[in-house]
Amino acid sequence: MRRALALRAGSFVLVHNHPSGDAMPSAEDISMTGQIVAAAHIVGLQVADHLIVGRDHVLSMKEAGLL
Repeated sequence: MRRALALRAGSFVLVHNHPSGDAMPSAEDISMTGQIVAAAHIVGLQVADHLIVGRDHVLSMKEAGLL
């Protein structure tokens, strides 16, 4: 968020990988994303998406209805 604010961005995308290769979000991924979305809202930012990179697939939490 600090970088998004410094760049005067209105939104940003979260991205991380799962070394296991499975792109399905864990309960912790979903919980942490919710916390980040809430914190971003407080400072006037929006989380545009959260991408999880697996071995053969990239999951968009927005497309999956989890954002």
